Amino acid sequence: MLKALITVSAVLIATAMPLSAAAVEGHLVDQMCSAKVLKGGADAAKAHTKDCALMPNCKSSGFGVVTEDGRFIKFDDDGNGMATRFLEATSRKDNVKVVVNGKIDDDVIEVVAIQLLF
Repeated sequence: MLKALITVSAVLIATAMPLSAAAVEGHLVDQMCSAKVLKGGADAAKAHTKDCALMPNCKSSGFGVVTEDGRFIKFDDDGNGMATRFLEATSRKDNVKVVVNGKIDDDVIEVVAIQLLF
């Protein structure tokens, strides 16, 4: 009985916790290249190209933001579609620094908007 009560309490607490709204700044990178970019630091983030991110294998891996503090925050499914359209529309070839608005849950952001930073 106590185990069931603890389980029900944990579920209720987890579902009651709201996602935190955020604006995240960083470089837009595909998930496939994210580890290499994180290892290479700021220079690697600036050098990562839009053409690389839109290659079929990279694009299908999904997208996210590499932050200045060395984190990779993945996009949700809708955010991946927004990132694809954003990259296809931008004239920026590399150094795709953006601000992403959305709600963060762990290291995934439910993307609402992506805007290029200059």
